[in-house]
Order: sequence, then structure tokens, then C-alpha cells
Amino acid sequence: MNSLEKFRKEVRSDLQKKIGVKNINAVPKLDRVIVAIGIGSLVTRKSLKDFDEFEKNLQKITGQKPRLIKSKKAISNFKLREGLPVMLQVTLRKAKAYDFVDKFVKLVLPRVRDFSGLTEKSFDSQANYSIGIQNYNIFPELSLDDVTHTMGLQINLVTTTKDMAQSKALLQSLGLLFK
Repeated sequence: MNSLEKFRKEVRSDLQKKIGVKNINAVPKLDRVIVAIGIGSLVTRKSLKDFDEFEKNLQKITGQKPRLIKSKKAISNFKLREGLPVMLQVTLRKAKAYDFVDKFVKLVLPRVRDFSGLTEKSFDSQANYSIGIQNYNIFPELSLDDVTHTMGLQINLVTTTKDMAQSKALLQSLGLLFK
């Protein structure tokens, strides 16, 4: 049984009672998970012009090939020109999104040093949650040989609700711990 089926069968009815929603279809769900690595600072360095290592590692972490996002306009203060690579991004939907969050909660977060829970300040105005990780080498799919340059990782959890309380209850039911 994958995480999506588990969510549909077990967690959804409990979440419905906790939130106080009468219709089971009105219970919030995880719409998508966006995983991204910012590589804009590496473009200005002369030593790193090839992003194959980051692309392979992100593919191992998520199970999908990342797409390369290029800058839309030039910003001189950041030495950024139009059309330079800025980010590698993967969007996970449906069962892959639930499986990724399940793996993230059970395997990755316990490996974070001095982890005492996620902050509640990372919700945006649309009730989506953002998580920043300083080193992506804590994922179990990566070995020490795979990572030569440590990079940060941004994870955005996009929900179907616009209410922060419902979104927080959804994320807690998926296993995220808040301070």
C-alpha cells in the first residue's frame, strides 16, 4: 500500500473529524510537491559550469528528471544575465508526492542535525508550506561519493486548501512535526 492509498483510507477520515468538515471531498489534500536546487550562484563561478552532478542527485532523490529553469531578466548586482541557468526543479504530483513526503518525514528529517520541529512561520498566504534544507546529502539515496559540492534544497508543499489551520492539520496528519 503506497502513501496515497494510506492517506485515502486511514488519515482522511480522521482529518475530516479533526477539522470538522462534513463532506469527505472537502478535506484538504496534498496537490503537489516542488523540490528545487538553486544553482544561480554557481553560474558566476568559473570552476562549475556543468550541473550534471546536481541533476543526477536530484533525480535520485525524487525519481524524476529535473527541469532547468533559466533567468528571465538580467540583474547586475547578482552578476546574472538573461538566459543563464538559475534553478533545477522537480514537480511531484499524486502518489509520488505522498511517497516523497512520507520518505521525507520518516527518513530525512530524523537525520537533520538538532531537529526540534518545523517552524509555523513558513506558511505563505495561500496556506502552502516551504521547507529549506541546508545540505541535500542527508537523503538516503545519495552516497558520500555522489556529493562533491554541498547545496541547499527547497521543498514546497502545495495543498488544496487556502486555510492555514486546515493546511497545518493536513501536514500534521502526514507526519510533519511543528515546534
